Amino acid sequence: MSRPLLIQVTQALGAVLAFDYPADAVLSRHFRDNRELGHRDRGFIAEAVYGVLRRLRWLRRLAGDEATPRMLLLAWFARGEGWPMRNFEGLSSATERDWVAAIKAAEPGELTLAERADLPDWLAERLLAQMDEAELLALAHGLNRAAPLDLRANLFKADRDTVLARLQADGIDAEAGRLSPQAIRLAGKPALQKHPLFLDGSFEVQDEGSQLLGLLVQPKRGELVVDFCAGAGGKTLQLGAMMRSTGRLYAFDVSEKRLAKLKPRMARAGLSNVHPVLIAHEADAKVKRLAGKADRVLVDAPCTGLGTLRRNPDLKWRQSPAAVEEMVAKQGAILAAAAKLVRPGGRLVYATCSLLAAENDGIVDAFLAAHPEFRPLSAQEVLDRQGVGLETGERLRLLPHVHDTDGFFAAVMERV
Repeated sequence: MSRPLLIQVTQALGAVLAFDYPADAVLSRHFRDNRELGHRDRGFIAEAVYGVLRRLRWLRRLAGDEATPRMLLLAWFARGEGWPMRNFEGLSSATERDWVAAIKAAEPGELTLAERADLPDWLAERLLAQMDEAELLALAHGLNRAAPLDLRANLFKADRDTVLARLQADGIDAEAGRLSPQAIRLAGKPALQKHPLFLDGSFEVQDEGSQLLGLLVQPKRGELVVDFCAGAGGKTLQLGAMMRSTGRLYAFDVSEKRLAKLKPRMARAGLSNVHPVLIAHEADAKVKRLAGKADRVLVDAPCTGLGTLRRNPDLKWRQSPAAVEEMVAKQGAILAAAAKLVRPGGRLVYATCSLLAAENDGIVDAFLAAHPEFRPLSAQEVLDRQGVGLETGERLRLLPHVHDTDGFFAAVMERV
């Protein structure tokens, strides 16, 4: 690493540690402002920043609570990456190198459970109420690893085996996913944006755990299906492909920007049954027009995103107990509104990428208590019928250290 690159990483980390915006957005802006950075340098900067974010509490115990971004980076390279002292020659002053040598030999002392898990105290306390200490540390270890790159074969255009064989023939190290019959897992993170199968819509990037949510919805040809919180449409595209581009699939979202990203993806996927709909809120008149008409409704609710810390490690430092309470109120309102769209005999799936019981079981339990017209279905039985051999119980719970996916929760319900 050169001195100029160290300066670039330090600037990027300093901007991220303000926690004013998501880390990926801050890094994207940094790269736009420094277009001279090549692909390899951008990758190095991103990995270093994310490494510090994952182990921030540990690094601050080593380097001190007042450590500057540069000090945190040097500590990360020395201890997190295990760089030998010769790597610091030419990068730092003699005084800094002495400090790095001391960091390499330092012990952080006795750590609290939250510090060992590299989590804020409030989050460690919440999770400890749901699991024992050993499980919490195993979960934290899983969350502190970088996520693999998963693809979903677009079954409307090609089966998984065909896509997998083509990728392997092109020299890409890929294998079939262990959980989703539509998933392909890659070793490393090759550039795929110009691959012919990406350009023709034969695959999309989608976490394998996320793909199981589409299987829980289990849409059929010709049905009326609603993706209530569609976002940029990753699961919408999966549902549309499973419907073989028949029926009507409504993609609701409150963000015009997110829905705009869906439209070119729909075209690439070859889907003509998707109808993006911008709504102002969950009680929008556009929503009410579908009351009692939907065969299946997916509520992939907005949440704290704490199950995605492998990809978004800054979230654990940006979220707060107050944010959780605000999210819980929003989730309950959205689920109640979405449920009104389900016809008798229709299916409702509530899902989050959160690890917190308040956003998961708490929401579903309260909903079922207030809505006796809905009954729970077994997520495991729904997946079993589709050839997914996963012991999940009545509700889907995916954890990174157990399933090597992002953390997901889902509950399946039916209107009686």
